[in-house]
Amino acid sequence: MNRRRLWALVLGFLILAGGATAYTVRAAAGRPDNAAVAADAGFGLDGAPPGALWFRDTATGRVARQDPAAPGGRLALGPRCDRFHAAGPTALCLQRRPGVPARSYVLVLDRRLREQKRMSLPGIPNRARVSASGQVLAWTTFATGDSYNTSAFSTRTSILDLRTGYLIKSIEQIPLTLDGRRYHAPDVNYWGVSFAADDNRFYATVGTRGRTYLVEGDLAKWSARAIEENVECPSLSPDGTRVAYKKKVSTDPRAPWRLYVLDLATRRAHPLAEPHSIDDQAAWTAPDTLSYAYDGAVWSVPADGTGAPREVAAGATSPVVPR
Repeated sequence: MNRRRLWALVLGFLILAGGATAYTVRAAAGRPDNAAVAADAGFGLDGAPPGALWFRDTATGRVARQDPAAPGGRLALGPRCDRFHAAGPTALCLQRRPGVPARSYVLVLDRRLREQKRMSLPGIPNRARVSASGQVLAWTTFATGDSYNTSAFSTRTSILDLRTGYLIKSIEQIPLTLDGRRYHAPDVNYWGVSFAADDNRFYATVGTRGRTYLVEGDLAKWSARAIEENVECPSLSPDGTRVAYKKKVSTDPRAPWRLYVLDLATRRAHPLAEPHSIDDQAAWTAPDTLSYAYDGAVWSVPADGTGAPREVAAGATSPVVPR
């Protein structure tokens, strides 16, 4: 091949490659970005009727509010989020970013649902929690996989203290005690944090070697210990005495879990009246009521195991009644 033909081929390749790169950039720029949709002016946590239910509206992806006195209506005027939670003066919004590999934004919002802080992190949004004071936040993303109902997943759970700005990028850094001994294993995963009222203690799930445990953590002492087996996605009650959680009751991959409540003092647990398999971190939307996402809607059920599940918001996920 003569030199002139060689340069012609090289030039042609560069032109094609440049065109492909330009197309990729244009395609990426044309993808919808959740970050482009903020809350409408005047739509925030302040001014909401007492007991109003907040959630993610699945039709729009926006944070919505539903008045308990008018359960048929809703206002979906908040930012776009894949996971949402709020308490005190703070709301937490997790947004999945377009593109590969999967990445997400963590948005810290004020009571007007206006962005105060933004962080980028790897993975798919999964769990979000704000402490009752609004000062400590936690989130979980799937680093690999997108379901707990498989062994091929990996999670990353972080905690942010807004009082100090200190970020624990992964709570796997906290020393773990299991069966009375310091525990190390390469397959340790944490998910589903829930905070106590003191902004120091927290509860979470740790998974290792095919088992799950309820972990009680202490940020000040920089320690965590497993206190109960077969507990996933814990949610501490407002009075700090009970934990709602998913319990694995079946090997059937289509319906492995059942919602339970554990009394922390007696260590006695009872199932809730919800008969379906729920893959969610239930929220205490009242002192004795739990809400959760199932089959495209938000449902509520009494925490004492009585009654029956009741649909409270169609086309909804991430329920919360901010305290």
